[in-house]
Amino acid sequence: MYASPAWWGFATAADKQRIEAFVRRGVRLGLYQADDPTPAELSADSDDNLFECILSNSHHVLSHLLPDKINHEHNLRDRRHSRSLCVKGDEKKLSN
Repeated sequence: MYASPAWWGFATAADKQRIEAFVRRGVRLGLYQADDPTPAELSADSDDNLFECILSNSHHVLSHLLPDKINHEHNLRDRRHSRSLCVKGDEKKLSN
């Protein structure tokens, strides 16, 4: 699961199924507990931790890639972050 935030999104469904099968084999052999997190959960947790590190550290190497914070007068739902998301093809935000 090393560096999974970098490669998990590019893995195909077949790749992810092979990883899950490998873990299931480890459970059968007693090398991994059945109630331990799945590779998908581990990857999501790692991705969330990376995102939290980027949000909390303005000197992080990836922080300049985040869009500006947004302030809404209305609250439609709770969000996990206060950033606006770039629209695909919006190179103007990424070039800053």
